[in-house]
Amino acid sequence: MRHLTAADIAAFDKIYRLNLVNSITGYKPANLIGTASAAGVTNLAIFSSVIHLGSNPAVLGIVTRPATVPRHTYENIKATGCYTINHVPAELVAAAHYTSADFPREESEFAQCGFTAEYRDDFAAPYAAECRIGLGLRLKEELPIHNGTVLLVGEVEHVYLPETVLRPDGTLDLQQAGAVCISGLDGYHQVTPLASFAYARPGQGPQPK
Repeated sequence: MRHLTAADIAAFDKIYRLNLVNSITGYKPANLIGTASAAGVTNLAIFSSVIHLGSNPAVLGIVTRPATVPRHTYENIKATGCYTINHVPAELVAAAHYTSADFPREESEFAQCGFTAEYRDDFAAPYAAECRIGLGLRLKEELPIHNGTVLLVGEVEHVYLPETVLRPDGTLDLQQAGAVCISGLDGYHQVTPLASFAYARPGQGPQPK
């Protein structure tokens, strides 16, 4: 088994290190973050850093990169306080990945990458109409991290999804929704269900659901 130390990782070529550290966490959710500037210019960006932070209230986090260069998503969220999280469907992974290109601020990734900006229920941020699952969030707090990245904590105010995706117990059939996940920086994967278990209790062993 190969052993890598912090010193080994720091000594790697930049691209090799980026690929390694972005891969070692395993599979990550693939989401498009939809925002709009105060002037109404829309933006859409691929993110793999969405995390669950709490269920009551429903709170999610996203990690943004250091603002050493213009970060349109971060700036728009700060300006309006609103953003959407849209699950990437399998048939649109190429278009979703293309949103990571460095488009000028005045060019919307929605238009450049083939997505439709859709506003719903007077919410200030646009959804990607082509995505089957979309969430509307309002920024609650911003937590700086020592390496310059920022954890943005948002409360879920809206959820849109097909009725067929929502199971009776509240879980989602993500395979039926066509949702994909990401490995590393640029690998996209479809997921096949493996197993589902009931709430774990000591002395019972794992119980199939």
